[in-house]
Amino acid sequence: MFAPKPGCPLCGIVASALPTPSNSWRAPAFSSGPSNSTNPELLWKDQDFTVYRERLQPVSSKGHIIIAFNLHVPSLYDLSSTDLPLLVNIRNLANRLLVALDASSELSNTQSSPSSPTHERNPRFRIGFITPPFKDNRIPVTDHLHAHAYIEPSDLMGWWRGLAYGSLAWYAIDDLIAEIRETVSNNRVKSGYGNRQNAPIDKVPLAGARSGTADGLETSEPGLPRTESDLEDGESPSQTPTSAQAMLVSQHPLRT
Repeated sequence: MFAPKPGCPLCGIVASALPTPSNSWRAPAFSSGPSNSTNPELLWKDQDFTVYRERLQPVSSKGHIIIAFNLHVPSLYDLSSTDLPLLVNIRNLANRLLVALDASSELSNTQSSPSSPTHERNPRFRIGFITPPFKDNRIPVTDHLHAHAYIEPSDLMGWWRGLAYGSLAWYAIDDLIAEIRETVSNNRVKSGYGNRQNAPIDKVPLAGARSGTADGLETSEPGLPRTESDLEDGESPSQTPTSAQAMLVSQHPLRT
């Protein structure tokens, strides 16, 4: 199930990327200026995801990254509440990478030291999925699940691509996490809830991942194949960057 699909561009990127060593931290070194290479600029790979910077067709000059599932998962509809920790980890991983990318951009523009990284969510960061039948016509992969994360303003998007990133097609990851939790728990953290990003339930990455009845019978649906040790809970310091200035990125796109 979810085996690599021949000819899938994202499966090719996942297969070519080397895992990120968990003990090899260094400061970000995002390359600046246009890229003449067709190879992706690899930022991160672990047991669940491969992340690269979209340099050929970004929607924002400030930064646009793609978080691809390592498994060839066709769509969001193949996920269950059991996979909620993976979604939490996508959000946290994307946020930390965007913080570092934003700091790198500001440093190149101002030639001054960036401010200390913050764990608060930046309102200029957009993290989410484009839902079928919509797609980004410049990145037309529709059958390998991946999230987009970028820094506003989306000055390179254009109106046609904007349809895929607008309200009709865009599924913000905060909305997705909140709505999954609401279906399997008594915690009402609805879309539009004013304090949703600081809700107490959001401090527990596994919240909502399992469901059951009052007599102890578990009714959770099967999730993506992985072992318990693979779960990063969205917070694991051994697999997830711990700060904006202590994150591994590749000198070479595929580190070959």
